[in-house]
Amino acid sequence: MREDAEMILGMPIEQTTERYESRSAQRERTATVVAVSPLEADSPERVTKRMNRIAAAEAARPAPAASTAMALERILGRSDLMSVNYLEIGLRAARCVGRVTIRQRNGTVLGYGSGFTISPRLFITNHHVLGEAAVAATSRVEFNYQEDAGGRLLASVSVGLEPDAFFLTDPGLDFTIVALAEQSIDGTKLGDFFWLPLIEEEGKVLCEEYVNIIQHPNGEPKQLALRENKITEMFPNFIQYKTDTAPGSSGSPVFNDQWEVVALHHSGVPERDGQGRMLTRDGTVWTEEMGEHRIAWKANEGVRVSRIVGAIRAARLGPDQDRLRQPILDGKEPGSPSAPPADGPGSDREVRSGPGPKDPASTPLQAAVSEDGTATWTIPLQVSVRLGTGGMPAQARGGDGAATAQPLPPRPAALPVPDAADGAPAAAPSPELQEALREVERARGRTYYDAAQDAARREAYYDEVDAHVSPGTLYRQLSRLVDATHRTRLPYKPMTHLYPWVDLHPDLKLRSIYSGKPFEAEELIREDARVAAERSRMVERMRTVLAAAALPSEQMEATLDTLEASLPYNCEHVVPQSWFGKAEPMRGDLHHLFACESGCNSFRGNIPYFDFPDFEEAVRGECGKREQGGFEPANGKGAVARATLYFLLRYPGEIDGTPKEYRPESIRTLLAWHAAKPPSPYERHRNAAIEEMQGNRNPLIDHPEWASRIDFAAGLG
Repeated sequence: MREDAEMILGMPIEQTTERYESRSAQRERTATVVAVSPLEADSPERVTKRMNRIAAAEAARPAPAASTAMALERILGRSDLMSVNYLEIGLRAARCVGRVTIRQRNGTVLGYGSGFTISPRLFITNHHVLGEAAVAATSRVEFNYQEDAGGRLLASVSVGLEPDAFFLTDPGLDFTIVALAEQSIDGTKLGDFFWLPLIEEEGKVLCEEYVNIIQHPNGEPKQLALRENKITEMFPNFIQYKTDTAPGSSGSPVFNDQWEVVALHHSGVPERDGQGRMLTRDGTVWTEEMGEHRIAWKANEGVRVSRIVGAIRAARLGPDQDRLRQPILDGKEPGSPSAPPADGPGSDREVRSGPGPKDPASTPLQAAVSEDGTATWTIPLQVSVRLGTGGMPAQARGGDGAATAQPLPPRPAALPVPDAADGAPAAAPSPELQEALREVERARGRTYYDAAQDAARREAYYDEVDAHVSPGTLYRQLSRLVDATHRTRLPYKPMTHLYPWVDLHPDLKLRSIYSGKPFEAEELIREDARVAAERSRMVERMRTVLAAAALPSEQMEATLDTLEASLPYNCEHVVPQSWFGKAEPMRGDLHHLFACESGCNSFRGNIPYFDFPDFEEAVRGECGKREQGGFEPANGKGAVARATLYFLLRYPGEIDGTPKEYRPESIRTLLAWHAAKPPSPYERHRNAAIEEMQGNRNPLIDHPEWASRIDFAAGLG
């Protein structure tokens, strides 16, 4: 039944269902997190990109702080209030959407789909709608197939397709792009259509955010699924969402609240019974003769626009096709819904697509206001909005009434550094930055490691420790020692405390703990200084926005933590900060801090170390190997193992012994790494330097032989 149904519907249902089922456990965890803070449902990086896009889009509006706060409230699910121009811009976006009629050469209709214009000549739909150029050549696109406010069908515009001019299809990402004919079927020459720009940059939508879909379900007149469609999953190439879209909606644009296209709708996940048979909305078993619209869809899926643009950019095309492709890649938006051309395909000099003699989208919009305060616009559908009894609506801003977010510049994979605010003069170096750079200079004239001096200090430090006691007693002795001698509790500032001296290798360079990449200390110091400045600006800006949104204090702090985490320093806590709630002195304890480019930092996340049996033969990245529940670094295993074992001594109970952190069997892995990779001169230098700064030492570096005698499990919570 599954294979037959997939053939009938033409959709990649099985692949979509597999992706949906693979994330069942993750969806349950996300639901728990969302109850506290919706922004925690997605990665910090995507949250920041989304906040930046919203801020950019709202920056040109009057009262930007209140407007941004409203946008944030919608994302947080605390408000459904929208500006009236939300409808106006959405209806302009709807002009780009057309019904695809799939025809054979003899004119027989095979089915319907949806699609939309993405440049003056190019139209996109799904591969499973128009998978072959020969099929596209005999098919049609019908624009303006929709009803007016009185329920009457408007005059539509039927346009042929010209795959000989442009045809690009991708079965994996399930999209097809084909050229529109330059005149309608009745012979009227067409000008530039409105078109929806495909924005390659990420940050257009987050998990748990609502999206809108404009569509021709089952070949019916144009319809809108408005803000009832919540993003539930973000995959590398796809997003999934709950909605009411029907199968004829294949090829529809999926929009965010700013009416930016975030995905190309392409498939669904049907409800099934215990035997795998599809079910209808009333719970009965679906059969082909019932029609596709009767299927009960529990989730739907779209192809991410960023991945589609990447595929378009990578395609090898001839010169003529490349010219048609270029408007998509240029990033210009002359035909976007918020900046329509002066003469669209509904004006007098082209094809009339609206009910009146002149397409209102090509002239300034004016409202007719009745005595009861109802304002009516024609756009080209009539939309009535009651603004208050007897009240006159506020005058709309001139022009398009909306700001279009500009694409954010991509950041490098390693050492991400936010640029200074546009137009702002470069800030003078802070005193902390200046002192850190001076310390780097002093390091060049210092003795890197004095073995004789360190041996004397090591002997004095452990003078009262009896190593010939039971494992539990030895644990308690060392735990009390590293706690009592931790006299200086440093705040978390790797720029000043870690990079200039403590974490230097014998060649006076820093090396990323997981990848082994070398960096000049000055490089990381300057980068982290800029990140710190950007963190401060962003947190202050968002604190104002969150306050305007009237969030509870705990939710505000959780959101600010998420935003701050999206701008990480190039530093790794080998015991993740989330395990101890970012509390001091754990957060700033130098014994478990190491230089680490932010890409590897993010790759590891907050999952525990793990030893994969096939690690040496496995395909893995330069940071190491990560699978669900475990991370094995490519470098630094001995150092991170000793740092983690130190943490168990210094902070009993902070690592809680759950599968998400460490269990007793995990300690065996750490001890094995410790034995296989003995302390190096680099670690001995670190240990001595850290004692100078905060007072305590790591016993695993000073006495590696003690490791097997200590009951580290006593440190688990």
